[in-house]
Parts: sequence; structure tokens; C-alpha cells
Amino acid sequence: MHASIVYLLALTATLLLALPTHAQEPEAPAPADRIVLKNGSTIVGTVTSARDGVVVIETDFAGSLKVKQDQILSLESNTAVVMQMADGEVLAEQPIVVQQEQLLVTGTVPGTTYALADLKATDPAPWELGEGYHWTGLANVAWKMERGNSDTDEVDYKLDTGWLGLKDRFTLKGSGEVDEANGQKNSDNWSVIGKYDRFLDGPNYWGINLAAEEDEFADLNLRWYVGPYLGRKFYEEPVFNMEAEIGVAYVNEDFIVAEDQDYPGANWNLKMGSNYLGGDSRLYLNHTGIWNLEETSDLILNTTFGLAFPLLFSFEAAAEVMLEYDSGAVDNVDDLDQTYSFRIGYTW
Repeated sequence: MHASIVYLLALTATLLLALPTHAQEPEAPAPADRIVLKNGSTIVGTVTSARDGVVVIETDFAGSLKVKQDQILSLESNTAVVMQMADGEVLAEQPIVVQQEQLLVTGTVPGTTYALADLKATDPAPWELGEGYHWTGLANVAWKMERGNSDTDEVDYKLDTGWLGLKDRFTLKGSGEVDEANGQKNSDNWSVIGKYDRFLDGPNYWGINLAAEEDEFADLNLRWYVGPYLGRKFYEEPVFNMEAEIGVAYVNEDFIVAEDQDYPGANWNLKMGSNYLGGDSRLYLNHTGIWNLEETSDLILNTTFGLAFPLLFSFEAAAEVMLEYDSGAVDNVDDLDQTYSFRIGYTW
């Protein structure tokens, strides 16, 4: 019996060895995406995104490349993406196929074409489709303590955050400073502003803002104002963006020593930015003005401009100049306050 089992096992092994064997063939690599430019150049790689007139393609020879859409003659990608057009239309998930600057639809209605210039973004975020808000912001706190020949303590803080939706926007900004030298306070101020914007058709919008500030060493116990405004986005390109607002406001000023006052005022805001210097850096300028319509010589101008650039992770550094002008400043207080700073903050 034992010999029979051994014989059967040997016969089975012989038959198995006699069967033809096939090595598992390696999977064929996915075909590469291809972009042909109007100048005849061809870029091969993997298209990762398209947004605001720029297509990003990851290559083996040069890493990530950014190609302007208006320079593309044809494009073939192999990954299905959702596409949002400039007019808000959303195309179902499908590969990007472009021929002669025309975007071909291969989904539910094949044969339909769109101008490539009308492609706004691929795989848009939920907020871009009208679902929720996109939250961004910057926060930084600086603390300086010096002990020795002089004892100095300084605390500076700043918050600039916003929630952007498809139809509206919320903004909250705040900053402050508390300084002390040899046991004597020499600076104590803060300011906060909240805004709501409602977008209209095109680049225009309307909004309302509420702001408050205090500066002990400028004799200002509290200044606050509230009012509506009209705004317009003049430019929205990364290389230069600008929006401006003008409106009216009710202003109330409570001074520590000087006589309190309230008045109707004109209020305006200007915001500009640019990535012209490259390297993910940005130049920026923010300006706010309040004009007393009862006492027209009374004018308040606050201007901040600077250069910000990214550090590791989500941290950002910036060299900044802030100019605060108040033509109606009380006696013994300078009309112009200048602050030069270098700050490091966290962005999201």
C-alpha cells in the first residue's frame, strides 16, 4: 500500500512538471498623456489639473510644468476628470481630449465641442459648484522679551481669514499690538473688521462692513463704523488682481480726553496683489479710507503693503510696511504712524 501511494505521488509530480508553464507577463504601462503646442512642441507626461487658463503636466524630464491653455493646439489625457466651464456648466467625468483648440465631449453627448479657452477647471471643489465655502486665512503672533540694560516686552498679533462661496463671501480681519519698556506701557492698540459681500452678475458685488478699533496712545477709546458699499473686481489674474469698494458709513468716535463725535462718512477699500516675482511669492497692497462728510478736512487713511513668500509646510514670511494717517488726530499725537515689520505666520 505504501509503495502504491509513493508511485501515485511520483506520477502526479511528473505530470505537473510536464505541463507548459507561462511566466506572468508584466502589465503594460499606462499610455502617457500628450500635449501639442501651437509652436509644434510636444510634451509627454501626466496631466494633473487645469485651472484658470493653466494646464499642469507632470513629466519625467522636468518635473511639473505649467502650460497656458491658449498655447495648446491638441491634448490627449487618459484620466477621467470632471470639467467645469466658464459659464458654470459641469461636464461629466471623462478624459480631456482637445483637437485644434476644441475640447471634445466623449461622455453623454459625444460630438459636442467647446472652445478650450472656456475650460475653467478640472475636478472643481464642492464650493465651486455652490456647495459650502472655501476657508482660507493667515494668522501670526510675535512675542519679544528682552532683559538686561532695558526690559522690553512686545506682543503683536494678526488674523486675516475669509469664507468664499459661489454667490457670497465673508471676511474677518483683526490685528493688535501691546508693547512695554521698563515697566511702562508705550503701545496698546487693536482693530477688527467684519465684511459680507454678495456677488452680482459679472465682476460687481455689494456688501456691508462693521469695523472697530482702539488706540490708547492716540487718545482713541473706541472708533467704530458701519455701512454698505458697492464693489468691483477689476482684475482676477494671478499676475495682477485688484478689487475696489466705495460706500457710505456711520462713524462714531469715543476719545479718552478729546470731545467725542459721530458723523456720516464716505468709506472706500482697495485690495491688490501679484505673483509677478514668481517662486510662489506675492506682492500685496491693502488700503482703507474714511472721509468725514461733515468736517471734510477730517480724513483717515490706512495703507499696508508688503512682500510675502512661503516657508516650510504652510508657514509664510512677509516684510511689511503699515502707514496710518489721521488728519484729525488730537493734540500731541502725530498725524502719521509708520510701522515696519517682518512677520512669520501660518496660512491655510
